[in-house]
Amino acid sequence: MTKLYSAACERNRDPILAVLRNVLTDVSQVLEIGSGTGQHAVYFGAALPHLIWQTSDLSENHPSIRAWISESGLSNVLPPLLVDAAGDEWPVSGFDVVFTANTCHIMSWDEVQSMFSRIGRLLPEAGLLCIYGPFNYDGRFTSSSNAQFDAQLRSQAAHRGIRDIEKINDLALANGLIATADHAMPANNRLLIWRKAAVAV
Repeated sequence: MTKLYSAACERNRDPILAVLRNVLTDVSQVLEIGSGTGQHAVYFGAALPHLIWQTSDLSENHPSIRAWISESGLSNVLPPLLVDAAGDEWPVSGFDVVFTANTCHIMSWDEVQSMFSRIGRLLPEAGLLCIYGPFNYDGRFTSSSNAQFDAQLRSQAAHRGIRDIEKINDLALANGLIATADHAMPANNRLLIWRKAAVAV
């Protein structure tokens, strides 16, 4: 199997883990959307053994994810599910956390909207959504490097680009998710946390 490597995953895994250690204390089932190479899954799975970490991605990324899991020998990191942000192949229940890293700026806005809609239905009351990546604030880039990164993304595909945090929060709120934390991360990234609101009766 082909085990791919991401230098970015290697750099950001410890700052992300420092937050997840405090946030994911009373949960048990995590769905990772866009597991990519598989590096994050095995690193977080090893560091947080109380969690069942379910990987997922498009089918072309499954071989690398499976290779990382196989090499790790971890029983709490599960082989990838086929999850397309805009598709129908989504788990229906069983997860109290959704985690995704560096996906919102790769997806089209329609896919981001679809992802939030599905997450809103998937998570139980008090379930958590954790998203890592770069975001704009008040419609502006937080750094010149982020502006350059956005230009690079758009040159690769017109639908890509760094998203505005205000639009993301509006989308989360529309799907029953309440913002609870916004953590500064290295390299002008953020780790955002939302909690599923109680359903009115």
